[in-house]
Amino acid sequence: MGPGSEVAVMVEAETMRATKPSSLSGPGSVGEAERLAELRAYEILDTSPEASFDAITRLAVRCLRVDSAGIGFGDEGRIWIKSSWGRHVRELPRKNSIFDMVLEVDGPVIVPDLAECGQVKGPQLMLRLSNARFFASVPVRTRDGKIVAVLTVFAAEPRGGLSAEELANLEMLAILTRDLLELRKLRKVREREAQRRDRADEIQAVRWPTCEDLRQALERREFLLHYQPEVELTTRKIVGVEALIRWRHPERGLIAPMEFIPKAEECGVILPIGDWGLEEACRQIQKWNREDPRNISLRVGVNLSARQFARPGLADHVEALLMEAGMSGRQLGLEMTESSLIPNMRTAAKVLSGLRELGVSLLMDDFGTGYSSLNYLHSFPFDVLKIDRSFVVRMTEGEQALQIVRTIIELARVLGMDVVAEGIETREQYRLLRQLGCKYGQGFLFARPMSVSKVSALLRLPGRILNDAFEDEAATCGV
Repeated sequence: MGPGSEVAVMVEAETMRATKPSSLSGPGSVGEAERLAELRAYEILDTSPEASFDAITRLAVRCLRVDSAGIGFGDEGRIWIKSSWGRHVRELPRKNSIFDMVLEVDGPVIVPDLAECGQVKGPQLMLRLSNARFFASVPVRTRDGKIVAVLTVFAAEPRGGLSAEELANLEMLAILTRDLLELRKLRKVREREAQRRDRADEIQAVRWPTCEDLRQALERREFLLHYQPEVELTTRKIVGVEALIRWRHPERGLIAPMEFIPKAEECGVILPIGDWGLEEACRQIQKWNREDPRNISLRVGVNLSARQFARPGLADHVEALLMEAGMSGRQLGLEMTESSLIPNMRTAAKVLSGLRELGVSLLMDDFGTGYSSLNYLHSFPFDVLKIDRSFVVRMTEGEQALQIVRTIIELARVLGMDVVAEGIETREQYRLLRQLGCKYGQGFLFARPMSVSKVSALLRLPGRILNDAFEDEAATCGV
């Protein structure tokens, strides 16, 4: 069900009562057994707090202008509070809980004023802990509709219920909670696959490249940048490019970054390589601006490593590069993944604030793949979310990935951010993203990463607009 599609039960004083699980969802029922099985499959019960869920409750408090919020998962006898914003609670008895009220009506429950419900025998403990006169709770459902949790907001003062828009926003956040649960499953699969790959790598007696290979490549200027266009999906106009490093090895040919960047990080060579890439991208922006002044509207995205973010002087370094190239900060976009921010959160926050003051765009790359991506939207001043290509590629394979993409786009809309979909390879993906309201995208459908000369040719197109014929041609270009 989409946000706003469920009918909320408004509980008035004369009808307020303690709820009991229905025959379909009560202990021992077939429906309850199936619900519990799906809940356990998420491996969420009695686990450590996760910042991404805190971001949801914090967003609920902000969007609905309430005092506190919580996400609670219900097993046979207790409610596990995965996140609580405004009042920290870890677990509660399930009997006569808000969770059971939502389970009973199979939908949202809203209580405008608890003070007028003198007969309440229901969720008294949670309400006392929250010091609440008003609460509204919506179900968090699995893909097949089973309720595994509730998202509840509380207010100390009575309210006249929720507007249709407020209820829709609360349900959207419940859907986002479900999507985070699905992401946890996907990450576990990825982690197992990564562990298998690591074991296979360890079997190899000799690994290439060595640290010395990378240092020599830097000295011999064997690295170069390719660029992949980013387009406005409604018009196919090129609005930016992403700089992607390559290694032109004299014997092995053109080498993709995944074959040498991990080793560069291990050796510590990633810092000089990353600085070179940033400087080279700024020089190229300067050349494109000189070639055509209209290119000043073009943004070039550069990926930064964790080591670069660990340097307090990064903003000063970027400012010097901008001045040397005679370019505006808005032409430079710095892309980072969650793993780039984790090592030193405090330093990263200061660095990003300094970069934002320069007018530089900040992009969260591979959004949705990390454990705490959502939390970083509140902690750091990002302008753009880049939807990870793994979700885009699987959009046409089933509802799960499609719903995750839909939720990310809606979340960005609520937060006032732009969205770029990565890895668009088919016209069906292109159609779905436009239908969902995604504004920008990049992928093989439009153009593969390509050399400076080929990108420069694209920038000379009338209006920088890719037509259908060129789109097909670009998709077949070599790397």
